[in-house]
Formats: sequence, C-alpha cells, structure tokens
Amino acid sequence: MSNPALAGTGVETTAPIHSNLTAAGLTAFALQRGEGRLSADGAFMALTGQHTGRSVQDKFVADDPEVTNEIWWGKVNQKLAPEKFAGFVSRVQGWLGQREILFTQDLYAGADPAHRIKVRLVTTNAWHAMFARNMFIRPERAELDGFVPDFTILHAPEFEADPAIDGCRSKTLIGLSFAKKIICIAGTSYAGEIKKSIFTVMNWLLPARGVLPMHCSANVGQHNDVALFFGLSGTGKTTLSSDPERALIGDDEHGWSDTGVFNFEGGCYAKVIKLSREAEPQIWAASHRFGAVLENVVADELGNLDLDSNKHTENTRSCYPVEFIPNIHVGGQAGIPKNVVMLTADAFGVLPPISKLTPAQAMYHYLSGYTARVAGTEKGLGAEPQATFSTCFGAPFLPRHPEVYGKMLAELVAKYGAQVWLVNTGWSGGAYGTGKRMSIHHTRALLRGALDGSLAKVEFATDPFFGLAIPKSVPGVPAEVLNPREAWADKAAYDETAKKLVSMFEKNFETFAGAVGDDVKAAAIKSAA
Repeated sequence: MSNPALAGTGVETTAPIHSNLTAAGLTAFALQRGEGRLSADGAFMALTGQHTGRSVQDKFVADDPEVTNEIWWGKVNQKLAPEKFAGFVSRVQGWLGQREILFTQDLYAGADPAHRIKVRLVTTNAWHAMFARNMFIRPERAELDGFVPDFTILHAPEFEADPAIDGCRSKTLIGLSFAKKIICIAGTSYAGEIKKSIFTVMNWLLPARGVLPMHCSANVGQHNDVALFFGLSGTGKTTLSSDPERALIGDDEHGWSDTGVFNFEGGCYAKVIKLSREAEPQIWAASHRFGAVLENVVADELGNLDLDSNKHTENTRSCYPVEFIPNIHVGGQAGIPKNVVMLTADAFGVLPPISKLTPAQAMYHYLSGYTARVAGTEKGLGAEPQATFSTCFGAPFLPRHPEVYGKMLAELVAKYGAQVWLVNTGWSGGAYGTGKRMSIHHTRALLRGALDGSLAKVEFATDPFFGLAIPKSVPGVPAEVLNPREAWADKAAYDETAKKLVSMFEKNFETFAGAVGDDVKAAAIKSAA
C-alpha cells in the first residue's frame, strides 16, 4: 500500500510505519523491541554484532553510464553493474515491505540552505532511526509537509546480500547509485554506514557547485575566526575542536564555499574509548544523558559505563545532537577559515608537535593524509606502528579523483590567505612502546598560539628530514618537545626512524605525483641526496 512516509522509496507495506518520531518515541520502541538498553544516565546503548566499524571492502557504486567517467574507480569505489544494483535494491525493497514495523526519518544534510539535500531513511530499527535523527539536521515540523527526498537510504541491517546474485563480495553490501539517488545498506548494523553514505553523496555533489566538501571538524573564536581540523580516526579531531573557549560548528563533515564554512550534520559521532571527564568534559557530558546513542560501549548491570573497556571493539562511539555541546555555533554556518589544522597521530614519534606549512606543503600533506596506527586500535596490527595514508584525510568517502579536492583546497587557501598547520598528536621521545603520547595540554597550548596568531610571529627552524617549519619557542611547551629529535634519548635511533618514515612518504607520493604542479613536487618530503 502506498504511504506518504514511503514516497519515493519503492517500498510498499501494510505494516505500521513510524515517521519522524522524536528521541523519546524512538527510545520507547527500541526498548520495547529489545534493540538495546539504557545507561545509568539514560543514553541508549546498542551492540552492532559482527560489524563494529565500516565495511570498506563491501562498498560498491553503481556504474551508471551518466557518471562513470567522473568516478574514481578502484578499491574505494568498486563497480557494481547497474542491473546488479537494481536487482539488489528490488530485493531489499521487497524485504523491507515484509517487516512487521518500519521507521522513517526525513532529514537534511547541509546547514547552508543553498547547498543542502533532503534525505529520507527507511529502517527496521528504532535505534538506527534515532542515530540518523541525531546525526543529520532535523527540519522544523512545518518543513516536513510535502517533504520530497533528494536521496533515499534503504537500511536493512538484517538482510543478507548474495554475492552470486548481487555481484558483491559477502553478505554485507553498501550500494550507492548517484544517478538513481538511492543508497542501500544491508548486512551490517554499524550505524556509521548511514552517516558516511551521505558524506559520500555530498563529496559527489558539491565540487560541481564550486564547494569543497571536507572530512574535518570546525570551530569559531570570539572574533569570528574560523578554524578547520582535518584528521583520521584517533588523531583528536573531535576532541580538539570541542574547545570550551571556541564555539563548535561541527565535528566531522563540512563544506567550504565562497561565503564560508557550513556543517553537513546536526550531530556528533565521537570515539569514546578511554574518554576522560577531565580532558574531554563536553564529550563526556554529552555521552552521559538521555538522547545520546552509544555503540558497543560496555556497562555494568546498573548501566554504569566503562569507557576504558574494549570488550566489543576499540571503536566505541557516542552519537548525540550537536546542541548537547554547550558552546555550539548556532546554525552550523560561519565565515571563511583563517586557520587550517591537519592532525596526525605519528606513532613513530618523529614528527614535530606543530609546524607551519606553505601553501604547496599544505596541498602535499592534504593529499598525503598521513597518520600511523598501532596495535589495539585495529585488528591485525602487530607491535610496530603502521603508516596510513588516506588522501584528503578521507579517501573512503571520495567518489571523485583526489586531485579534484586537493586543487580546490589549494585554491581556497591561496584565495583567502588561510594559514595551514600540521599538528602531531601522536608520540614524543620515541616511537610507540618507547615514547609517550603527546600531552593534550601541550597540544592545546600550541593550538591556542596558532589560532590567536601569536605562533605565526615566533622564530622558526627548518626540520632537516621533513622540511617542516618548527617554532623555536612556545609559552607553556618545553623546547625539547617542540623539536622531536631533542626529545629522543637515542638520537641515532631518531634519525633512523625519521628516514624510514620519509621513505614511506616518498612511496605514497608516487600515487599522485603526476597530477600535481611543480610547486607541490618541490614541497614533497624526500630523502636527502
């Protein structure tokens, strides 16, 4: 039977449909249906089963003839024949139509009305609907009348794809068609797939409009000075942008147009493993209240959270509306960025805690997207750090070629004179296992200097291995911390480790060296002759 809540989704059903319920209604259904339980503070706790993170290898893009020449095909965007995609969607639509209950949410992506899209989610679980309601922008009630989605998400976490029929790799399939404007998620309960599928859509749509989509957090100071924070998972992007002295625009996804920066989302999706009330009070408080959704977080029988436990995964998450942060920038829009911060958690312990980048270096490090992961943060990692290069700090979500985004960033930085910084939140005084994690107090002191303009005026020295400009002195930060080599007791070991990382940068640069200008090639990290 047709239902306005399912218009444009291709799903037909006689079952009850609960459309645009608030957190209270969704929580009541989720508890009634046994989808999870409440923490002692009222947050809804869900377990995602086998999948506790994104299924990168199971993401496929329909090879529609209208878009095939513009897509960055490969490991990130795997081809799915249009007829396979259509068959998969049809099977999921039929499966959803046979469920005993469905939940829908009508939401926006993009705080700037000039560049936002309308999204309709259809799902079988109340807690997934609440996740989407937290993460995207919630329209006013009057705006829901006659809501026509630009993109539809069919969310079927219990449906199993069939590689023989659907042309996929496993029983999990995240399929997306830019031409048909449909996203179909099956075989995984990890809610991050919902969020990131729409981020991929925004990364597709906005460059054609002259807007740079970015995997970054953003905040704004008292003088309307906007700062962007790029970084992969575990680098401190959410933590450092949630600054009590600055208003949060958003913690993960933004667009940069000629009128300024705007948040794609209406919520935050924070990693909470080992979350500290003292070091991260805003995120801690937001995660300990009704309306938050906690994924794979451990609690005792009374619901008291154990945020240090990785029983289910290191990738424990808290999802909450952005207004749970006390000092948000209302409206999710602000002006042109004055500072751009690129974060890396260097587990080799050889990069400086902060360095000032030239425009050419900025594009190089943006395309490099470096961090280093260690055992405990991902399955299958050994004792040695593992370098990770994710172009534009978000390769899994880039449907277009990386050079498209890199060129746009370089042009915007040059046009508006933004200062770019590389900040290492990783290790100091030695690699992981020998050195110590960079003090968050030191990192915050360095960022304060960068954002208030004082750091740009100090004297800098050039690092011999990476060609980075390092400040010689910063109030509140020991000199030996500023120069990473001085923090190592064994200087020869530092030199050897630095050379090893340089060679990794060189190898990674080969993948995009042919698509950049001579200035970026000259700024690339390279071994001494």
